[in-house]
Amino acid sequence: MSKEQEIKTPLGALGESGIHQRIRGLAIEPRAETVLGQGDDAAVVRPKTNQEVVITKDLMVEGVHFDLMYSPLQHLGYKAVVSNVSDIVAMGAEPAHLVLGLGLPPKFTVEALDAFLEGLRQACKTYGMDLIGGDTVSTLRDFFISITAVGYVEPEQKIAQSGASKNDLVCVTGNLGAAYAGFLMLDRERRIYLENPDVQPDLSDHAYVLERQLKPEARMDMWQELRKKGIQPTAMTDISDGLSKSCFTLGKASGLGVRIDLERIPIHPGTLKVAEELQLDPYHLALHGGEEYELLFTIPASSYNKIQALEDITVIGFMEEDPAAFRLIDSSGKVFPLEELGWDGFRKDE
Repeated sequence: MSKEQEIKTPLGALGESGIHQRIRGLAIEPRAETVLGQGDDAAVVRPKTNQEVVITKDLMVEGVHFDLMYSPLQHLGYKAVVSNVSDIVAMGAEPAHLVLGLGLPPKFTVEALDAFLEGLRQACKTYGMDLIGGDTVSTLRDFFISITAVGYVEPEQKIAQSGASKNDLVCVTGNLGAAYAGFLMLDRERRIYLENPDVQPDLSDHAYVLERQLKPEARMDMWQELRKKGIQPTAMTDISDGLSKSCFTLGKASGLGVRIDLERIPIHPGTLKVAEELQLDPYHLALHGGEEYELLFTIPASSYNKIQALEDITVIGFMEEDPAAFRLIDSSGKVFPLEELGWDGFRKDE
């Protein structure tokens, strides 16, 4: 019997209690702050002395945030955790706990659930998270994921979006546009397959951008490196909805404008290759593509030498006094308005 012909087990064979038992059976290391975790009516946690609690939630809906035609369920489980960890890290906090909610459609099998949970388990191990509870429901057609994440931060280490000052440097981690490039390649192959199922996709030359789309990482490593070097960002957010939108987020929250040096935006060669293949402007991908999970943050100009010594961080601009000034500047000195584009699930023209 081929792998494609293997018999799949319907979720009904487990029932709701069996599904919950399967989730509770994941080998996830409990954290010291967990007093009561899975299996009780609610979880109980106890932060360390002088810590504040940071809470975030992310929703992912099939057909809106992911397509099961090309999203491996194990990668999807991992990514669902990463999107929450990234929000916690962007606050300068340590990720700690997850509460999981799943809407499971009739097409889901036990094997599909196991694949998703394995990705979630791996992410919890990578980022030191403890799964402390949640719930599951059945849906009529589509799969959805709801995760609430909890983190802890010392008050003096907390980073809000609103703390930037005039002339603060604007910095990004990693490179930008790769996740969007990966999505564009996957979507192109999906469309080709739907038109002609006999055509086999060939994405062998785009491994980097595909991984950035399907299995991204939160930049907890860079947050730890900043703390190690004694660099305290004045404002920070993660780039989940695109660099341009994130610049407006920090600027509006801080009552300032943002000026970005276009050609300092870091772009990976793999992204440049996709842009060339699809005849797109690579800077459009870098500015307006989402799901990067890189960090956008500001630091005082006096910290320039410290930040220059760190790898994988690029200074791309500075904060302007005029709260209406959101601008790009190219190598010739020409200034362009920065458009607030990027992901917006309620707008159909994005």
